[in-house]
Amino acid sequence: MINNIKPKEATSIINSLTGGVVPKVGVQHITVGRSEEVDAAITTLEEVKNGHSVVKFWIGDFGSGKSFMLHLLNTVAMKQKFVVANADFTPDNRLYSNDGKSVILYSAIMDNIAIQTKPEGGALPTLLEKWIEQVISKTAEDNKISLVDIRNNQYGDLIRNAIMKTVNEITEVGGFDFGSVIVKYYNGYITNDESLRRNSLKWLKGEYKTKTEARQDLGIREIINDSNYYDMLKNFCKLFVSMGYSGFMINLDEAINLYKISTSAVREKNYEKILSIYNDCFQGKVSNLFINFAGTKEFLENEKRGLFSYQALKSRLQSNKFETLKIRDYAQPVIKLHPLDHNEIFVLLKKLKLIFDFNYKIELNITDEEISAFMEEMFNKPGASEFLTPREVIRDFLNILNIIRQNPEVDKKRLFGEIEISDERPNDLVLLDSIEEL
Repeated sequence: MINNIKPKEATSIINSLTGGVVPKVGVQHITVGRSEEVDAAITTLEEVKNGHSVVKFWIGDFGSGKSFMLHLLNTVAMKQKFVVANADFTPDNRLYSNDGKSVILYSAIMDNIAIQTKPEGGALPTLLEKWIEQVISKTAEDNKISLVDIRNNQYGDLIRNAIMKTVNEITEVGGFDFGSVIVKYYNGYITNDESLRRNSLKWLKGEYKTKTEARQDLGIREIINDSNYYDMLKNFCKLFVSMGYSGFMINLDEAINLYKISTSAVREKNYEKILSIYNDCFQGKVSNLFINFAGTKEFLENEKRGLFSYQALKSRLQSNKFETLKIRDYAQPVIKLHPLDHNEIFVLLKKLKLIFDFNYKIELNITDEEISAFMEEMFNKPGASEFLTPREVIRDFLNILNIIRQNPEVDKKRLFGEIEISDERPNDLVLLDSIEEL
């Protein structure tokens, strides 16, 4: 029996995993074999809550559970009252650029901001309005003013001054423009001017392409760009903490896309940015920030294109030399995710069968012995040892459950026998690997 699962979570789990992606909600219900990693993450979250900042690298093969781990971190962090955000690296965004690709990454982060009451993202307006309400309440209390009068906009200048004062106290770089835009958002909020609120949000999310456009819409002379976006993330981190949140956790997945940058100079600049963020966090230059990168072993260890091609990162990210497969060090910056063993996958498939039944309000006739037979068929297929991933096992299992649900008389053994194993690695990465070997 799966305890406390909500129908929305069950649907998200089944639909997402059938599509080969990690569900945004409900991952705690399908967590198997990651207890030590989760315990280590909870310890790290406590450190960040106490004012430290941390960078972690989650390293594993394709389909080994990196994205799952980041989503699980989200769930754990939100329960600890963190603001969290997820974004994937793509060919169109990166940490360093001079052609707008960094601010695209920033915009993706801001779009996906989540809190416990809005776990699926899009929580930035909620947070801004919550913060504005806190400023209003404090200003009313400090000045013995009626909240009704403030909401009727009778003390607008007083509130605007309070917002700027608070922002100036918590920000360093770009604080004036940051505060000015939040004042604009307040004006739109208090007067129900949807256009002003929307434009203010557009600025804060880095969606203005030109200073001219921002000046026309908001009277603000600067915009968030490739060179200042990281300062804005740090400003938001301080803002969230000032509101009473524990910190800001940013998860960056698909870091293999940095490895795949074709120009070595640009790739190196991106690794230099990782080093800068790493040093900021571990040298105490920023507080309450937790940044996670997820990537493959190639992204980390390849001496020509990976992080290890940048000597300053290699020296910081090499594994603890006393660590073994059985004796792990989860306190180090790099956490290598080992594949789930067969027993853990069996437990996971049993859980998925229960969630599937709950989602479709049925009870499929598939026994533990048949789940074992399915696994045996998969793991004994040609290519399984080289290419088979938990993602593919899960997807095939759910596809079979869907066939059985809609065709109860189907021959399960025949279905199991039709399974084929394929190489799930992206074609461009396989090509890159073969070029590197030449």
